[in-house]
Amino acid sequence: MGILRSSKNSKEEPLHYGEIFTIWSHVLGNNGLIAAYQTLYNHTGDQELAKLVEEAIAGAEEENQQLKDILKINGVAIPPAPPERPIARIEDIPAGAKFMDAEISAKLSADVAAGLVSCSTAMGMSTREDIAFMYGQFHMAKAQFGTKLLRLNKAKGWLVPPPLHVTHQA
Repeated sequence: MGILRSSKNSKEEPLHYGEIFTIWSHVLGNNGLIAAYQTLYNHTGDQELAKLVEEAIAGAEEENQQLKDILKINGVAIPPAPPERPIARIEDIPAGAKFMDAEISAKLSADVAAGLVSCSTAMGMSTREDIAFMYGQFHMAKAQFGTKLLRLNKAKGWLVPPPLHVTHQA
């Protein structure tokens, strides 16, 4: 009865509008994150955090390559990307204009959390198995990256937990 039948190769199935919009929006969002992270990298003083910022940039670029390939194959225009940000010396950034390492790490952590939700949503709305699987891979990579950030936040004392619920036993 349905228009989509089980196929040995889900890439032969058409993308639906939700998948196209999700992929296109993901590329556009990653373009913004890459530019932001390139800028934040210039503000990063902690070397461990700098490595994670580089890893976040590389991850977004890797995702974008896969996503852009899918858009191109399906005849969808690629969203615009801002220009690459130049490398700057942290010493040249005035103290009052500089992002602090804890702020940078918090931004990365919030972006990872939002990315996990977005990937879960994309998996749930996909009808093409290859698209759902790809977003599952993105989700797993983000979860692993988020764990690295959590460990760093704890080790550096940057983690700001919500109020903790402690029960008092008599």
